[in-house]
Amino acid sequence: MSPPAPRIASLVPSLTELVVALGLAPCLVARTGFCVHPSDVVRTIPKVGGTKDVNLAKLRRLAPTHVLVNVDENRRDTVQALLDWPSAERPELIVTHPCAPIDNLALIDQLLAAFGHIEGVAKRAAALRDELARELALCRPQDFAAQAVLYLIWRGPWMTVARDTYISRMLAVVNWHTLPACEGGEQGAARYPVVQGDEPWLAGVQQVLLSSEPYAFGAQHVEPARALCPQASVQCVDGELISWYGPRAAAGLRYLRALAGAAGAG
Repeated sequence: MSPPAPRIASLVPSLTELVVALGLAPCLVARTGFCVHPSDVVRTIPKVGGTKDVNLAKLRRLAPTHVLVNVDENRRDTVQALLDWPSAERPELIVTHPCAPIDNLALIDQLLAAFGHIEGVAKRAAALRDELARELALCRPQDFAAQAVLYLIWRGPWMTVARDTYISRMLAVVNWHTLPACEGGEQGAARYPVVQGDEPWLAGVQQVLLSSEPYAFGAQHVEPARALCPQASVQCVDGELISWYGPRAAAGLRYLRALAGAAGAG
């Protein structure tokens, strides 16, 4: 007799997309309001709040057997609340923390370990791994001109990324290095430093990248951002392709190679 199908709750947009890519959409019973891809699939999945403000009562009513969380995107007290559920209701927690593009291989393996017994999952996981491995092999930093970049994720206040974040390490595969040259540790606010505007290192920035998420930067923000680094070029970039791990990572690496190639040609 085969085991019952899992009931998966994903509290991370990237992981929701990965679950679907692995063919596990019929097992999804809950998602956050930020889990918007693929839209034609997730629109029928119940929402349980946001990544930082999960509606635990609604989640509990949906009776998940597995809950997918991420160290950066979810709150520790959310995880603790799930661990405090009675043992009969307590789901298996799958805690993820990819911090570099290559970590996507381990991430896929992590879900494969949990759900690989389900028909089709192993085959889809292998295809995702193969595509990502090909793209990683094509991303050699030495093939691109080094650039010092300021990657902005928020305004009011301006916020950027530390060098040990997934975003910064994605940029590093094309020899783009984020400023400030600091690490933020495994978790916490230091991973996303506030930029005051008077830091000496701002004078060394060659490119300012305005992410489309989590703050929806657009053309109207180019000039205010340019004031931070008057000598730098400023452009809007697709934040989902740069910051989402899982199945979007391979496309993100292709996107970055194109951006770096255009910058080199210019």
